[in-house]
Amino acid sequence: MAKTGATGITRIIKAGKYSMQGLRAAFVNEAAFRQESILAVIMIAAAVFLSRDVNGFNPLCFTALISGPFLVMIAEIINSALEAVVDRIGDEYHELSGRAKDMGSAAVFIALTYTVITWVLIILHVCTDLF
Repeated sequence: MAKTGATGITRIIKAGKYSMQGLRAAFVNEAAFRQESILAVIMIAAAVFLSRDVNGFNPLCFTALISGPFLVMIAEIINSALEAVVDRIGDEYHELSGRAKDMGSAAVFIALTYTVITWVLIILHVCTDLF
């Protein structure tokens, strides 16, 4: 892709357009991203409910809960981009290609682990406050 030389607001608009194309490509081409996106919508809705305490809505709790799904989707997009570049290079096995793909997968795993830990700790806290 050649540089357009766009500056200012034109550059921002074009960058936004490319970002939307990337999101669309991830959703269309990556089953894991579709699944994680659907789960993120459900989790964000649940986060609204779980973020209520005796004082009302807790924005810090809400932010902690939604950070996980967003991190998972970010990691998945980066992993998918990395896999696309490696696959473009060639189909033959190479140790470095395998390592790159494994590291991308590990990033998704770490984000998923963070999400589970955050949700479990907050749910345990909310449930103990209820009883």
